[in-house]
Amino acid sequence: MKVGLVWITPEAENVIAYCARVSNPENQNNPDIGGLLKYCIREKHWSIFEMANACFEIETSRAITAQIARHVSFRFQEFSQRYARVQAFENADVRRQDVKNRQGSIDDLGEDVKAWWKAEYEALLSRANDLYGEALGKGIAKECARMVLPMATRSRMYMNGTIRSWIHYLALRTEAGTQKEHRDVALAIQGILAEELPIIAEAVEWH
Repeated sequence: MKVGLVWITPEAENVIAYCARVSNPENQNNPDIGGLLKYCIREKHWSIFEMANACFEIETSRAITAQIARHVSFRFQEFSQRYARVQAFENADVRRQDVKNRQGSIDDLGEDVKAWWKAEYEALLSRANDLYGEALGKGIAKECARMVLPMATRSRMYMNGTIRSWIHYLALRTEAGTQKEHRDVALAIQGILAEELPIIAEAVEWH
């Protein structure tokens, strides 16, 4: 997994505060913005946080990019398996299914199960990769050959959204109920945004 900031609205917090004061033009350039932004978050005046954007580059498995793409307030560009050859696969840790939470998993499986999984998983990836390469070598189109690729296939995507969208995405996807691999992506994004948006970070408790 890898996450990086592509771009963010310059002086994003100042831009948000400036737009929030649209009805008070004489005070729009007031540099004291901390109280205003915290007030808007506390009172749930979310629309002003749509005045700035941030875009991230994310590398993870196709299993996780499929989850990420469900957040429809964002805009995405993802690596195309129809256009370019797949290069790698993501590692896959194994955990036990949580019987109380269908969306949860618990890292308490025995070493014997983990060893079995590792051997079988690597063998499957090797065979899938060989078959994929053989298919391309025989002139089969990438859009057809990709059908043998597993969900572990590494992908790269750009995820662009307003600061409002990021606030709500992170509130949801940093929670324990999110799949660990997706939560790792969200926590990495949160860490970067906390440095870029310190006032907002404090108000929404991005620890």
